[in-house]
Amino acid sequence: MIISQTPLRLSFLGGNTDFKSYYSKHGGLVVSTAIDKYIYCIVKARFDDLIKIKYSIQESVENVDDLKHELVREAMKMLGIKKGIEISFLSDIPSQGSGLGSSGAVTVGVLNALHHYIGSPVSPMQLAKEASKIEVDILKKPIGIQDQYIVALGGLRWIEFKKDNTVRSRRIHISNEARIKLDSHLMLFYTGITRKSKSVLNSLNIQDHQKILDNNKSLAREGIKALNLGAIRSFGYKLNEYWELKKELNNKVSNPQIDEMYKKAINAGAYGGKIIGAGGGGFLLAMVPNNKHDSVKEALKDYKQLPVRQECDGSKIIFNIRRYQ
Repeated sequence: MIISQTPLRLSFLGGNTDFKSYYSKHGGLVVSTAIDKYIYCIVKARFDDLIKIKYSIQESVENVDDLKHELVREAMKMLGIKKGIEISFLSDIPSQGSGLGSSGAVTVGVLNALHHYIGSPVSPMQLAKEASKIEVDILKKPIGIQDQYIVALGGLRWIEFKKDNTVRSRRIHISNEARIKLDSHLMLFYTGITRKSKSVLNSLNIQDHQKILDNNKSLAREGIKALNLGAIRSFGYKLNEYWELKKELNNKVSNPQIDEMYKKAINAGAYGGKIIGAGGGGFLLAMVPNNKHDSVKEALKDYKQLPVRQECDGSKIIFNIRRYQ
């Protein structure tokens, strides 16, 4: 039996510059962090030749091509696993439509577990590359590729997407005091709206919004500098600037309910914030100084808060007992 633990993530700045249609021409840059909420993937061998997958539904098939869970199906096919396996998922949050990178975490997590299952572990960068290939190249999802890298690598990072399709990433080095301060500023509220990112991102035309995406990338650079200086308030203001650009980029990322939530948070003392992920629902992030927490909680008392902190590790194996087949 193999169990992988893969963090979810908060995407801060630079969103949509991780789309190939943009970074292959202009280069992309994002700022993201893994968080202490996880998706667990459990893999074990079966005595028979069936393939059983357990998530929100259960599947039992004889042929891998018959699996409805497309991420698991393509991961198994990529690694040449054809039969006699059981794969289950557990999540700290309702995974679908959360905006916290659950799809990337599922793909990276199952690949990590399956690589160890067959005795061929690979690096976090390789996991991210394989997960991106499955989601973008094979399944043709209209998404970027930052999620796969941040959940595989972990930590608070900048991730650069080069024109030649290579990816570079480094941890953002901030003092322990600044890291604790950043954690204390993160307030996450569930909008109560679930949506598939595809429904939002399908309406996004990258080619028509190059200037906005260039500005997104510039904000990412400024955000990195602010974090390096421990300037958390300034970083919060950058999120506010980014949220305005994000709404200009795609009119589906917000709605009257989300606009009202955001307005209440700002009026109650938040420096800035944004909807996490593609937009249209999921979680609202607010950057709030400690002395304004109670005010923001009261302003958003109708919405459930999800406490989060940064996670230093990416996808990892937390249980591994292999037997000869």
